[in-house]
Amino acid sequence: MEYRLPPRFLERMRLLLDTDFERFVNSYDLPLRRGVRVNTGKITVPDFLKVFGQKLTPSPFAPESFYLDSPHLAGADPLHHAGAYYMQEPSAASAVSVLDPKPGERILDLCAAPGGKSTQIAARMQGQGLLWCNEYIRPRAQILLQNIERCGVKNAVVSSGAPAVLAEWLAGCFDAILVDAPCSGEGMFRKEEAALTGWSEEAVKACAERQLDILSSAAIMLRPGGRLVYSTCTFAPEENECMAAAFLAAHPEFEPMPIEVSFGRPGFLWEKVSPFAGDTPVDGARFSPEACRRILPFDGGEGHFIAAFRKGGDSPAACLPYDYAVGEDTRKLAAALYTDLFTDEMTGIPAEIGEFVRLLPAGLPSLKGLPVLSAGVLLAEKRKNRLEPCHAVFLVASAEHCRRRVDFSPDDPKLLSFLRGEEIEVAGDNGFTAVSVAGAVVGFGKVSGGRLKNRYPKGLRLRS
Repeated sequence: MEYRLPPRFLERMRLLLDTDFERFVNSYDLPLRRGVRVNTGKITVPDFLKVFGQKLTPSPFAPESFYLDSPHLAGADPLHHAGAYYMQEPSAASAVSVLDPKPGERILDLCAAPGGKSTQIAARMQGQGLLWCNEYIRPRAQILLQNIERCGVKNAVVSSGAPAVLAEWLAGCFDAILVDAPCSGEGMFRKEEAALTGWSEEAVKACAERQLDILSSAAIMLRPGGRLVYSTCTFAPEENECMAAAFLAAHPEFEPMPIEVSFGRPGFLWEKVSPFAGDTPVDGARFSPEACRRILPFDGGEGHFIAAFRKGGDSPAACLPYDYAVGEDTRKLAAALYTDLFTDEMTGIPAEIGEFVRLLPAGLPSLKGLPVLSAGVLLAEKRKNRLEPCHAVFLVASAEHCRRRVDFSPDDPKLLSFLRGEEIEVAGDNGFTAVSVAGAVVGFGKVSGGRLKNRYPKGLRLRS
């Protein structure tokens, strides 16, 4: 492996790691450990462990994160279709643990695709507050949107715009921001061949320049008193400790925020990393290794870096509010449909957007001028004088609040037939009926005369 890794990369790592260098190189001969993160927004960890069917070992990076050491095809698993879990490299869960999202906060995940950290944040928020998920590259933003829907997130906005564009409209809007920045991906060498073959010091420097620009936009969007967490999956000091020092130099209104977690290790001392800083202005005096966290391969993950900052001052998050102009007919139709489907109180504000009715999250900022792909949850499609429910509104529902529901075990043949788009025989009253697996809603159909007519989206169906 030492000969396969780029020679200059190895030289740099030897300078950083000293006596740990051989341990680092030898870690590349160990098996690649995959991970599963339970989506606690849809199922509890104990309930998931009862039905998953494969051995999982807890990881140190989040209480809902586990190592999976056996092969697993998530795309064929009904629990995955129901959004009960997310396949995520274990140490990737560490940044959200440091961010520590709270219900009711306004949180921005600025570089969010494919959605692992966004859906982890959403579960911690418990459907309360506002989660804004952004991804600049449009095809990746579509994947992000799919994962947000699958995991049952009801209080999210998904956008696809440059961070600088968002900053023009959302200044001081968020209590907390995660910047999981595009990076040189040195921690992905074993997972993605492109990260290995495309590595160079020039690429590292180019990433660092882009990262500082992204962080500067994030700084604008954070309220005074808010917290900013920056993370990468690389080992390069230019993108890690040196980036933290460069951000502090460019933004004196921020202070390092000590990280108190049990995993990984503090950042490298400034004396160790300062030779990598180059000509970039840095504030080495205020840099704090204790406000950083490094995860090396022998710490239980492929490789992550985290730095945390707090913005000076203290004021509530605020920005221009969304105009919730809702017609009375739409409000009545939405309320009637929701009451027919669910037993709890409707959350979100119904609004007509094109041919659909969405439930928009409370506290939504104005979306004017912003490249928004989705906000809230698709409730229904308009059909003449009625509304037809959408798949998404069932995915955000708690199973116990579904007025009509059929529940299956993960290996029930009827469930697999449903996921293939087939009609199935069920017992129960006629009407729109949720389908769940081990208590996690996966979709819906319409029961008539003991048969459930399938409404599972064609693009999501299992192949025969």
